[in-house]
Amino acid sequence: MGLGAHIYSAHQEKGLCTRHRTATASPMKLLPFLVLISSLLDYGCTSASCNMTCHKDARCEVQGGTTGCYCSQGYTGNGITFCNDDNECENATQPCGEHANCTNTVGSYFCMCVPGFKSSNGQQTFVPNDGTSCVDVDECINEGTVACGDHAKCENVDGGFNCSCKEGYQPSTGKLQFKPNDGTSCQENPKAKCELYKDCITEHINRTLAGISHLKTPLEMLQEINKNTLGPLLPVDVISYVEALSYSLLNTMHYSVSDNEALRNTTINVLVNTVNNFLQKDKITVWEALPVDNQRQSLTKLLHTAEQATLLMSQNFKKTTQLDANASDIALKVFAFDSHHMKHIHPHVYVGGDYIKISPKKREESYPNGTVAVVFLWYSNIGSLLSSPKNHSSKDTSEQRQTVSSSVIAVAISSNPPTLYELEKITFTLKYAKTADKDIKCAFWNYSADTMNGNWATEGCELTHSNSTHISCKCNHLTHFAVLMSSGGSVGVTNYNILTRITQLGIIISLICLSMCIFTFWFFSEIQSTRTTIHKNLCCSLFLAELIFLIGINMNNNKLFCSITAGLLHYFLLAAFAWMCIEGIHLYLIVVGVIYNKGFLHKNFYVFGYVSPAVVVGISAALGYKYYGTTEVCWLSTKNNFIWSFIGPACLIILVNLLAFGVIIYKVFRHTAMLKPEVSCYENIRSCARGALALLFLLGATWIFGVLHVVQGSVVTAYLFTIFNAFQGMFIFIFLCVLSRKIQEEYYRLFKNVPCCFGCLR
Repeated sequence: MGLGAHIYSAHQEKGLCTRHRTATASPMKLLPFLVLISSLLDYGCTSASCNMTCHKDARCEVQGGTTGCYCSQGYTGNGITFCNDDNECENATQPCGEHANCTNTVGSYFCMCVPGFKSSNGQQTFVPNDGTSCVDVDECINEGTVACGDHAKCENVDGGFNCSCKEGYQPSTGKLQFKPNDGTSCQENPKAKCELYKDCITEHINRTLAGISHLKTPLEMLQEINKNTLGPLLPVDVISYVEALSYSLLNTMHYSVSDNEALRNTTINVLVNTVNNFLQKDKITVWEALPVDNQRQSLTKLLHTAEQATLLMSQNFKKTTQLDANASDIALKVFAFDSHHMKHIHPHVYVGGDYIKISPKKREESYPNGTVAVVFLWYSNIGSLLSSPKNHSSKDTSEQRQTVSSSVIAVAISSNPPTLYELEKITFTLKYAKTADKDIKCAFWNYSADTMNGNWATEGCELTHSNSTHISCKCNHLTHFAVLMSSGGSVGVTNYNILTRITQLGIIISLICLSMCIFTFWFFSEIQSTRTTIHKNLCCSLFLAELIFLIGINMNNNKLFCSITAGLLHYFLLAAFAWMCIEGIHLYLIVVGVIYNKGFLHKNFYVFGYVSPAVVVGISAALGYKYYGTTEVCWLSTKNNFIWSFIGPACLIILVNLLAFGVIIYKVFRHTAMLKPEVSCYENIRSCARGALALLFLLGATWIFGVLHVVQGSVVTAYLFTIFNAFQGMFIFIFLCVLSRKIQEEYYRLFKNVPCCFGCLR
């Protein structure tokens, strides 16, 4: 609007806006000032003499050259009769930004961060566009401020936090994630204490089956198992839920397969996702925690269940069907067709760089009416579970360690009638990781559907082509296929049987020899001394250890009995080491010439020989009683390095004896002229030291070879440990009795009066 328009408008509106003009000012000099004033008046001005009655939340202003009542900022209306508050929080989308709430006030509004977030400027409230944002509050940064409860941990998430139970505990309400004070507490998980003994496994299998028994359809059972296996699993969970999966599908599906195609498709997809829950990469460590036999049986049952359940559901497709169901670590493909389409359908699958195809036998005559279902299954991660373990049991049926270096791919066929679709050959190409100096084979998993025990075999399969990345094979039968690489260095079934016989024979001979040692040291009065007392107690400890080993080492079906057996073995073997240590100390006292009270010394020897092992076993049992006895043998578990409760004290005793013998050897060979009167002669001391060193070598070498076998697992260390361990009683009898001149004389006196023996002795 021009200058003239403003002036005339002001006159016409009877003093709406009062203009003060200086009379002496020149109009031309005032022109820039008036232009500025005019531009401001275009926005609006309040008339000092406005005679209009406006609403209390309005002002009388000129806006755009028009005088009127205008509602104040934050209000909307005609300005005269009403001015309603604007709700800025409803009229705009997220005016405060993310993670913030908008609060309307009369004529204005303000912003506040939602719970779990705080403003970046530290103020409780803020206005938009002032640079303030809402950032997450880490409630778990100070555990003391979040009361998740005992045995629970805090996990921060955007806008809040969750509580979850620590390993070995489970939520009382079944909720994996919970909030404080919602009634959830963390209780000790009884499964965590299950050391996979038969009774424990049976109990949890029955409990798991009872949990799904009320569900009526295979799909409902599958969905329940799928839900329960999504999160972390314990080893006993793997066994229990595999059994439940097998029961819910193979036992119930035979009489409850639905004709509803959509329902069947859904069931197959849920099956794939459920099996995938067991075989994801993060679950492999749980499988590896299982003993080899349980691991392979459960895994074989899982593969068998997936294959057979899919075949059962695929037989009822009413039309030609191809169905794909994929998950992160498993893929499934189904071909279902009738006899009229057999010539046009060539079942095959290409997945993850692997390819497999089946070729049926050609028929001269026409095909009878019928249906065919072909199922392909591909597993990416189970190769390591079906390989021979690194320190695998000698019971393995192969002389060589076998490693699966590819994915595992399976094919199964069902036809009605059974002769409708007969297999000629299966060809497959698998991607594999080549390793130098390894024997590469095409292999299949050969298992019994009754026992679920299996092993890799190569019969009926041959290698047709290979390069550095792929291998092509041809087989004449169905099952699960993989690329197998073999290497030496393991103890096979032949060696295992030999080692078992050596152990049994050696322990029987050792028990006989140790009993003869005990008889000798106990009843020959002429040889009684502190040294024979030490040998007598050492032989008694070893005799009881060998006897317990022979009777109870494989009694692992009963957890309590197995734990007691392991505890007794631990005690008596430590007692044998303790008496060996006492012999070294006794020789040291003799050589250095310490004067001692014989009765007092014997009393302390007995305390050290029998009480100190009891203290070690008692402390070990208090800290880790569940590690006494394993699922394979009744001995100390290697979990959490518990085996060091035996190896540690044994190594310490060996070290102490070596130091003592070092001093003894020095004294004997350097100071023979200064020997004390109680030592009869140099030869006597040397003989004692020689016998003690022999004992140290025997007991020490035995367990050195044992540790080496655990670490290396070779045939040589297996034989060395077995021979030294089984025959140590015989070696002790030879060193302490047969080679002792005094004992030879005692036996001569004993048998010279026996007519049948006198001739031989003479």
